Amino acid sequence: MDRAANSLDIRIERTIQATPQAAYAAWLDPEVPGTPWNAAVKLIMECKPDGLFYARMSDTPHYGRFIELAQGRLISHSWMSPYTEGQETLVTVSFIAQGHDTLMVLVHTGLPGNANGEAHREGWSYFMDRFPLQFRAA
Repeated sequence: MDRAANSLDIRIERTIQATPQAAYAAWLDPEVPGTPWNAAVKLIMECKPDGLFYARMSDTPHYGRFIELAQGRLISHSWMSPYTEGQETLVTVSFIAQGHDTLMVLVHTGLPGNANGEAHREGWSYFMDRFPLQFRAA
């Protein structure tokens, strides 16, 4: 089976009342609600290019590697869990200035094109809906 032909990509956008730098810093902060790091009951995170993370949410382990960290602009990391069916997928979060606000765009690519992959839409929406919409300048 051709995995690429049967893969799913998810895109979620939110407007944040903050600078791109503040939103970027908040997304990487495990103390900020609405991030996957905050939801982890066990977290190991080395936040640097090629740094690894392990986040156990309830009984579900999530693993990955930070690929790119561009201050105030972009966070890119791999993502694996039982719901990716053993496949390494890619999560990219972009922070785009829009006047005094920031458009935050989360794109998750390479997911299985089935219910397990689709479950990530609900998961990422859960986090993005809880991510604070306003921050002080970083």
